Formats: sequence, structure tokens, C-alpha cells
Amino acid sequence: MKGKVSDTGHKVVPSPALHVVLYGPEIPYNTGNIARLCGAAELRLHLVHPLGFRVDDRHLRRAGLDYWNEVDVRHHSCFESFLESQGNGQGRIIGFSARSGTSYTEAVVEFGDCLLFGKESTGLPPEVIEKYPCYAVPIWGRVRSLNLSTTVGIVTYHYLHRMGRF
Repeated sequence: MKGKVSDTGHKVVPSPALHVVLYGPEIPYNTGNIARLCGAAELRLHLVHPLGFRVDDRHLRRAGLDYWNEVDVRHHSCFESFLESQGNGQGRIIGFSARSGTSYTEAVVEFGDCLLFGKESTGLPPEVIEKYPCYAVPIWGRVRSLNLSTTVGIVTYHYLHRMGRF
């Protein structure tokens, strides 16, 4: 299909410090912000389908994602497909959920690990939360959760700093 993002050239980061994995993201602007972060920090972005939006040239331009070719993005048809791709030496899977009682600052994250984030509306499925260690960004106010792109930014830059990247 002409114009599909998966068919266009993009940057390849040979050995990314971290992998950001979005499990069924629903809001294109959140994914765009996260893609920009991944491009800026040279992280690999994994998009686990189904997505709640179309990812083609027309829709990317509309969302202002003119830097998409600077992002190392990988598409996976489903979570199982993503898991199968892990056989090539990528790191552990570490989940993030507002339902976790453990702060993200307690996680031990290493070079090459995969940071897994769920859908904006429902988060990670219960079976994923049960299988992988999950952490949360603390919230003191009376809101249910933080914006997905805000959460990704907080935790990825925290771990990059811990790794000595800056």
C-alpha cells in the first residue's frame, strides 16, 4: 500500500539505550510526542497494533510529524509478535501502570531494556501486568493518571540519566 509509514525509510539506531513500547496507543498526538522524544534521545520506538489511528504519510503530516524519518520505529501486528522480536538480544520488559503500587524510581533498568506502556484509555491489560514487573509515576492529586507522553518522558529521561547518558 503506497504511503504506509512502515514502507518509508527511517533512522535505524544500532544499539539503543532503551526501547519504548506502546501497547495499542490510541491518540496520534501522544504517539507523535513520544516519537519525537525517541528521535531526540535515539531510542527505538515499538508500536504494537492495533493502533487507534492511521499511520500513513497524510495523517503524519496532519499531526505535524515531519521528523518521522528521524525515529527508529518498529511495527508489530500484536503483542505476541513484539515478544517474538525479543529473541535478538533486546533487554527485559518493564511495564508502567497507574495501577502499580511501586514507584518507577525503584526499578532497576539496564541498557537495552524495553519500557512498556499501555493504551491511554485502559492501560496495560491485567495479564501483562501480572507477567511483567510494573511501576508507576506517583500521583498525589485526585487525578486517575498522567498523560501517556508525559509518563514516557518522565521515566525514559530518568533512566537515561541513571545510565549516565547525561
